[in-house]
Amino acid sequence: MQLSLNEDQTQVLDFIDSLAKPYATVPMHDVSLALESAELDEALVENGFLDVMAVEELGPVMAALVIEKLARLPFAVEAAASAMVRPLIDPELPRPLCLMEEGKARKPLRFLRPGATVVVVGPSGVKSFITTEDMIAPAQEDTLYGYPVAFLTSQPDSMTSHDVDVAEITRAWRVAMAAEAAGLLGAALASTVTYVSERKQFGRPLATFQGMRHRLAEDQVMTNTAYWMAMRAAGTGSQADAAMALHHAQEAAKRVCYDYHQFLGGMGMTLEHPLHLWTYRLKLLTAELGGRGAQGLAAAEALWG
Repeated sequence: MQLSLNEDQTQVLDFIDSLAKPYATVPMHDVSLALESAELDEALVENGFLDVMAVEELGPVMAALVIEKLARLPFAVEAAASAMVRPLIDPELPRPLCLMEEGKARKPLRFLRPGATVVVVGPSGVKSFITTEDMIAPAQEDTLYGYPVAFLTSQPDSMTSHDVDVAEITRAWRVAMAAEAAGLLGAALASTVTYVSERKQFGRPLATFQGMRHRLAEDQVMTNTAYWMAMRAAGTGSQADAAMALHHAQEAAKRVCYDYHQFLGGMGMTLEHPLHLWTYRLKLLTAELGGRGAQGLAAAEALWG
C-alpha cells in the first residue's frame, strides 16, 4: 500500500482546501445543531469533486480522500454516498443521496428532503426512488444529530430497480462511512487538542498534564488507524477490509467521543464550542449498517465464509 499521496491526489485535496476555506470555521455566534451550505455543495458538484471515482487516474482511493477531507469541515456535506456509492449504481441519480437498509425505514436518514434520492439496499436488491414532501417527517428541532436528518414515513409502491451486486454496493457503503468517520475523528481530535492546549488550569495548559496526554495519545492512535484502514479498504476493494475499516471507525467513535467531551469540561456540554458538530455526526454513524457487531460478523464471513 502506497502511504504517500501522489501528485494528482495532492492537487485535488489542495483544490478542495482552497474551495472549502470559507467553510472551515463556524460562523460567529452560531450555535446550530447542524450546519449545511448549499453554496459549498454546488461548488463541489460544479468542480467535479464528487465524481473523482470515475476518473481512471484517481479512482476509489481518491474518492475516499475527498470524503475524509470534507468530513473534517464543521459543515455537513453529502459526499460519502455520492462520491463512493452513486457511481456504482447510476452516476445520474439526483442528489442528495440517502442510503437505507431494506426494512429500516424508521431510522433517521441523513440529508433526506423532498427531491432526494433514497437508495434501498437489501436482500431483494438495490432500488431507488425520488422523495416527495408527503413522504417525509422532520426530526425534532432540539434533537442532536449533527446532520440535517428527517424520517421517511412512506415509500412508493414501485421503485427503480438497479442491476448491481448488493454485496458490492454494501462494501462501497462501508468504505464511504469509514472514510467519513475518519475525517470526523480527525477534526474532533484537532478541535480538542486546540482547546486543551489553550485552556489553562493551575497555571499551565491542560494538555501538559500527563494523564490527559496519555489518553490523547491513545485517541490519536485510534484516529490514525481509522484513516489508514479506510484508505486500505478503498484501495483493495476487499469485503473484509471494508467491514473491518467500518468496525474500527465505529469502535473508535464510541471510545474517543467520551474523552473529548470530558476534556472540554463544561464547554463540552454546550453548543458554544463546535465539538458537537463532529462528535454527534459520529454518534449517528456508529449505528450505520447494523453497528460494530454487524461489521464484525461481515468481516468474519468475508474472511472465513
